[in-house]
Amino acid sequence: MSVASLGEIIWVIGIVAWYVIRYPFERRARRVRIVAGGRSSSDTVGLASALLGLAILPGFHVATGIPAAADHPASLWSVALGTIIFCSALWIFRMSHKELGRNWSITLEIRERHELVSAGPYALVRHPMYTSFLLMGLGQLFLLPNWIAGISGLIGFAVLFLLRVDKEERMMLETLGSQYRAYMERTKRIFPYLY
Repeated sequence: MSVASLGEIIWVIGIVAWYVIRYPFERRARRVRIVAGGRSSSDTVGLASALLGLAILPGFHVATGIPAAADHPASLWSVALGTIIFCSALWIFRMSHKELGRNWSITLEIRERHELVSAGPYALVRHPMYTSFLLMGLGQLFLLPNWIAGISGLIGFAVLFLLRVDKEERMMLETLGSQYRAYMERTKRIFPYLY
């Protein structure tokens, strides 16, 4: 087996693991009534960009080898580093869902009896789910030896993050007020102690 194939297999396993983590939380979230928010056109664009960059485009490349002109040599150190980063992303992703529990939503929504979550990864950053997407994109860059498929995850993450994070924080401020403002003052957005 080639190093490039190994990276692709690890990426596919990572994407399957991502879905396995999310599915039960998505099912449970449907049972909790939404009291505010909802999907907007910019939210749809952000989610579609993340899906395109983190799953569809790289998945198409893994399945077909297209665009082969953007391939570059794979290295074992790159696959090893990509695996560590991607596994870290999945761990943060899982912990974020676990801590959010009934508050989780794929779109910008406020659930019935919504409360501030500040435990687990939320003790360090306000948006660990975005941290996990960033790490997934970075892991993808190292796992897939193709400039287009590799970088597409980081681009998809960036579009989602730029279109949503400000709206999400405004919505939390409107819902939780001074409690969320105090939380903002003691945490960073996606990088502990930095940003």
